[in-house]
Amino acid sequence: MNKSELIKAAAAKAEVPATVAAKVIDAALEAAVEAVKKGEGVQLVGYANVSVAKKAARQAKNPRTGAIINVPAKKVVKIKAGAKFAL
Repeated sequence: MNKSELIKAAAAKAEVPATVAAKVIDAALEAAVEAVKKGEGVQLVGYANVSVAKKAARQAKNPRTGAIINVPAKKVVKIKAGAKFAL
């Protein structure tokens, strides 16, 4: 399911026009992205937890040349599915 299909499905479930559903979904996603960029987690109980994790600096090997390179520390987004996504 892509974003436009999600908007159509949400509009049908909520019995609202697709334009309203699109605005609500866009606003919710933007709020979640802003929170994660600030380093805060987003918890959608039962659905998903989105958090920021720090990865330490490390050394890696270039598979083509075999040279050792330094990979700097960075932040990554972690998403853990909630119980309602259990198959």
